[in-house]
Amino acid sequence: MSDNDVNPENGDESLHDSIPVTGMYKDWFLDYASYVILERAVPAIEDGLKPVQRRILHAMKEMDDGRFNKVANIIGQSMQYHPHGDASIGDAIVNLGQKDLLIETQGNWGDVRTGDGAAAARYIEARLSKFALEVVFNPQTTEWQLSYDGRKKEPVTLPVKFPLLLAQGVEGIAVGLSTKILPHNFCELIEGSIQILKGKKTNLLPDFNTGGLADFSEYNEGLRGGRVKVRARIEEEDSKTLLIKDIPYGTTTNSLIESIIKANDKGKIKIKKVVDNTAKEVEIQIQLAPGQSPNMTIDALYAFTDCEVSISPNACVIIEEKPVFLTVNEILEYNTHQTKTLLNRELEIRKGELMEKLLFSSLEKIFIENRIYRDIEECETWEAVIETIDKGLEPFKPEFYREITRDDIIRLTEIKIKRISKFDTFKADELMRKLQEELEEVNHHLEHLTDYAIQYYKNLLGKYGKGKERKTEIRTFDTIAANVVAANNAKLYVNRADGFIGYGLKKDEFVCDCSDLDDIIVFRKDGVCQVTRIQDKVFVGKDIIHVAVFRKGDERMVYNLVYLDGASGRAMIKRFQVLSVTRDREYPLTKGTKGSKILYFTANANGEAEIITVYLTAGSKARIKVFDFDFKDIEIKGRAAQGNILTKHPVRKIQLKMEGVSTLGGLNIYYDPSVGRLNTDERGDLVGNFLGDDRIIAFYKDGNYELTNFELTNRFDQENLLLIRKYDPDRIVSAIYFDGASKQYFIKRFQIETSTLNKKFNFISDHRNSRLTVVTTEKQPQVMVKLQKGKEVDESVYDMDMLIDVKGWRSVGNRLSNHSVKAVKLVVSEKKKSANTEENLSVGSTVNFDLKKKEEDDDEDKEQLGLF
Repeated sequence: MSDNDVNPENGDESLHDSIPVTGMYKDWFLDYASYVILERAVPAIEDGLKPVQRRILHAMKEMDDGRFNKVANIIGQSMQYHPHGDASIGDAIVNLGQKDLLIETQGNWGDVRTGDGAAAARYIEARLSKFALEVVFNPQTTEWQLSYDGRKKEPVTLPVKFPLLLAQGVEGIAVGLSTKILPHNFCELIEGSIQILKGKKTNLLPDFNTGGLADFSEYNEGLRGGRVKVRARIEEEDSKTLLIKDIPYGTTTNSLIESIIKANDKGKIKIKKVVDNTAKEVEIQIQLAPGQSPNMTIDALYAFTDCEVSISPNACVIIEEKPVFLTVNEILEYNTHQTKTLLNRELEIRKGELMEKLLFSSLEKIFIENRIYRDIEECETWEAVIETIDKGLEPFKPEFYREITRDDIIRLTEIKIKRISKFDTFKADELMRKLQEELEEVNHHLEHLTDYAIQYYKNLLGKYGKGKERKTEIRTFDTIAANVVAANNAKLYVNRADGFIGYGLKKDEFVCDCSDLDDIIVFRKDGVCQVTRIQDKVFVGKDIIHVAVFRKGDERMVYNLVYLDGASGRAMIKRFQVLSVTRDREYPLTKGTKGSKILYFTANANGEAEIITVYLTAGSKARIKVFDFDFKDIEIKGRAAQGNILTKHPVRKIQLKMEGVSTLGGLNIYYDPSVGRLNTDERGDLVGNFLGDDRIIAFYKDGNYELTNFELTNRFDQENLLLIRKYDPDRIVSAIYFDGASKQYFIKRFQIETSTLNKKFNFISDHRNSRLTVVTTEKQPQVMVKLQKGKEVDESVYDMDMLIDVKGWRSVGNRLSNHSVKAVKLVVSEKKKSANTEENLSVGSTVNFDLKKKEEDDDEDKEQLGLF
């Protein structure tokens, strides 16, 4: 032990004066928490920057000479202001550079899409962007403070004249506090600021540089408790291949692929191969396993992988050294008014400068033209010189906006003889006139500050808005039920006698393929129904008569049942549905009396009602001992209904006599264009009433048609969809399309001759600029055609069935007109509009309009006989 070490045995008195640890802990923890919140994690609302970002930008401004600087040098310069080492500074620089707004980069700066990191700081270079130089810096309006060591000055906040915080977004975690502000679109922020200056409300929605699709219906203006759902953009290349074009914000191609592989390993989806083809643009190729539906796989990717992520915003900023929670619209309003205030300060500063220049120019002119400089030749002292000049200026002093000071006079004495000898009164007057005009302009801006601020924002949008259009597409997402879209990765088995079900009973009776997310419904002979989660092996009760996958809310599934009531001995009959239950709870289907049991049971997926034959016992007192009963004669009720009396006599057996048909009628299917999905909830447009083998036909703007079934899991490209309706093979399709090769419109009528489901068939020319403009399956369709005939425009209505005969679906059709076609529009009469028909309720069947953007000159010398 050294002499300086403290030995308790020596009775060192300093130990008795020590401060309790608890006391230090209270102060230190609060100090540390405040420091992390204010100095590291949460941005200031004034410039939207954390201290490290602000110091980096300030250091880059000091270094700025128009050329690129090594990031290693920028880090070194920034360390004069930021006392936390080069690693944190380097990471912050890369983060700023990848946002592509304030910093221009050179070299390998990594890729936020793939997760690749940037090269070492000595290999990459950066400089401030023109945008940053224009909107971020102004020493005259900056509030300064001493750096941490007191050697230099740094900005308290930068005078940013733009909602930088909302443009870049920010994320930070402090002690007991966090912030997460999502990035917003550059152009939309400027337009929003203009709206605020005009006294209007704004509604900002985020925009991510990774693109993708996003549902902002629960955004809650960025406040805590809100949620944003972001999806990858998935395209169907063919029936066996899917392509991911955009990835959700916050993910990378590597993390996305890992989540897909993980979901495949767990059996949630079934794919054969994943290939990352990402280069300049994101492209992840997913090859499907044989027999897998592309539509179901897309839904499963959204349900089980990072192809859909949920983001929880939490807008928190520092205002007057305190954390405050604001909405993004309130932040934009604050930044907009701050910009207006900064512009006002800049104008006031400029006004002062102009007035000073005008004052000195006037003094200079008076000093030279009135030859006051000659009066000082005989002065022997400095004070005499000052007094002489001041006396010479005395008659002119009332014309100046302020008093002439000693400093003003001293500046006059510093004018060189050469300048006096070459003084040009005309040039001096011209200069003063220009200064006066600029001063008047500045005064005008000050008087109309709001208009000036609006014009400032418009100039920013014009100079820097190109290429910054919205990348994330705003959508409304449908809710995907995980158990519906999960791949069948398990097999359900049952041991009816012993009462066990599960996917581990491989030696017992196979029931069906299923997912490990499915619920299983079980019916027992004692008249009990139960729903349970599928497991490896689970006991559900002996004497199982029916077991199947349970679909909650399935109104098409109807159970037909005959049971013996143990108390009265009567045979009761009922039809019922099981729409919603509590898992693992036993529900009686009989009256619940002792001795009750099921005599006959069927499960009917489409509400079928069969005919049964009932055999009574030989000793029964009934006159007719064998009779038939049709289940369609009783109503469908709830699970708890006791049913109707089938017979009061003892029943020997019940047999199926005849298979039944559905008593539920067809299913009304609707199409919701906001999500591109089918539904039975009356959302969107009625497609039609469907029974088992009915089909849907969809027509797309690219000239394809597609036949599908009416499964609710089907997906349709709502951006490209032109018409969707119930398929009738006898209906004639009437269509008008624009041929990209000849730049002419063609008309054709045909019947659908293909029967393959979920495959697109192109029925127009295959040129990349060809597009379908009108399509209908109405019996007598009419179309309005607007034609350019020389200098006149003719608008007429024609019957499409009179213009061309029905031909094959591959036919080219006839040219619509020899004249230049300006517009084509499907005509729907008021009578048809009011009629509740499938044609009128189908999306895109009522109005299809197309206007040629660029018309070629008509050749008036050509023979033009007739319209068609």
